[in-house]
Amino acid sequence: MSKIDHSLFSANQHALEKEYEVCPQCGSELVIRNSKSGPFLGCASYPKCDFIRSLVQHDTQQIKVLEDSPCPECANPLVVKNGRYGMFIGCTGYPECHYIAHDEPKENEDVLPACPKCTKGQLVARSNKFGKTFYSCNSYPSCKYTLNHKPIEHTCPQCQWPVMTQKKMANSDVLQCPQKNCSHKLTVSD
Repeated sequence: MSKIDHSLFSANQHALEKEYEVCPQCGSELVIRNSKSGPFLGCASYPKCDFIRSLVQHDTQQIKVLEDSPCPECANPLVVKNGRYGMFIGCTGYPECHYIAHDEPKENEDVLPACPKCTKGQLVARSNKFGKTFYSCNSYPSCKYTLNHKPIEHTCPQCQWPVMTQKKMANSDVLQCPQKNCSHKLTVSD
């Protein structure tokens, strides 16, 4: 233990606190500051100079320019970029044009039945924070009807509920009434 240089370790100073960069606005030294969002670089002469910068630089890198795909807003070519949230397609004229291509909804989606509880809304597919799909009324929050399995417009022969859920079993598909007091099951044959 006697071979350790104790001048390298200081209890009152953090190892990363010295960032020898110069403030571009006033020329003072930049130091690491902390906020509720995390650490950042700020000017040492703070009240006089309000320059701040993120500690981690998230540069967007262009991967491939798509010459044959024009931007629908400004007609510049589109480019595949890698940004802080992953890969995306954006416009090459970025600071002037902020176009980003988004995933288009699938056109051949199944039409889901109307909400049997409120009869005003339509059942739609949604996903929870874990990515699991569930089905709920689109007039939420006035109607909070939800189903865990895909709804099929088929009247239950036992309780006359207008919607049944489709469950995939090992040998066949089963339609089950979603009402807790009924739970009637029908085997579907292809």
